[in-house]
Amino acid sequence: MAHPEPKQCIFEHIYFALPNSVVFGRSVYDSRRQFGEILATESPVDCDVVIAVPDSGVVAALGYAAKAGVPFQQGLIRSHYVGRTFIEPSQKIRDFGVKLKLSPVRAVLEGKRVVVVDDSIVRGTTSSKIVRLLKEAGAKEVHMRIASPPIIGSCYYGVDTPSSEELISNRMSTEEIREFIGSDSLAFLPINSLQGLLGKDSPNFCYACFSGKYPVEPRELKVKRVGDFVDDGLNGSLESIDGGWVQANRNHIEVKAATGL
Repeated sequence: MAHPEPKQCIFEHIYFALPNSVVFGRSVYDSRRQFGEILATESPVDCDVVIAVPDSGVVAALGYAAKAGVPFQQGLIRSHYVGRTFIEPSQKIRDFGVKLKLSPVRAVLEGKRVVVVDDSIVRGTTSSKIVRLLKEAGAKEVHMRIASPPIIGSCYYGVDTPSSEELISNRMSTEEIREFIGSDSLAFLPINSLQGLLGKDSPNFCYACFSGKYPVEPRELKVKRVGDFVDDGLNGSLESIDGGWVQANRNHIEVKAATGL
């Protein structure tokens, strides 16, 4: 379909593409490193070590550490024999996957004030398990830094993201999310800073998952529910799931986008 304003998925630079890729004419590695630098500049915190949630948070963590002048170390080791947890159908399975997939390094973490950089927060349940893993390994403080803005809207263009009701940033403020995941502080990449980094290329990208403003409005306001309705802490009954599809709460998205909450 011809479209006068083509839009490119910003999540290629945040998560999807390999770091050595050049996507839409931009180096993915450079983008992620600069995301980390922005976080270190705009959301600094006193810390002893910077670590990443592997593998997608590594380059942003390197950028954060370099800008902050703090050592980067491998505080979490990822097993390459476990699949992605955010698409698992049950919360219990996702929790088990996190424990198998990520192993903390006590020698790096014990007694330290730790900044942990991740690419995004979707439901928040994985982040809460990571914070718990780090503190159980002896981390004195855990400060989460997220190399993307809060995700408040589902993707209707082929990315199998959860419904808006499952997206934690669509239901909670940053401070409420911080309390939910148990970190000592939490900061996201501001969308204005992200767009400023992209410069003249900024209008070419789609930010619908961050803004709720869709380049092409969906014809039906339904999205696929990927997660387990009950175990994700949402209110309602399993009977309310209509064949695996749920009504998207667009009014909620629009209010969040308009207020900036």
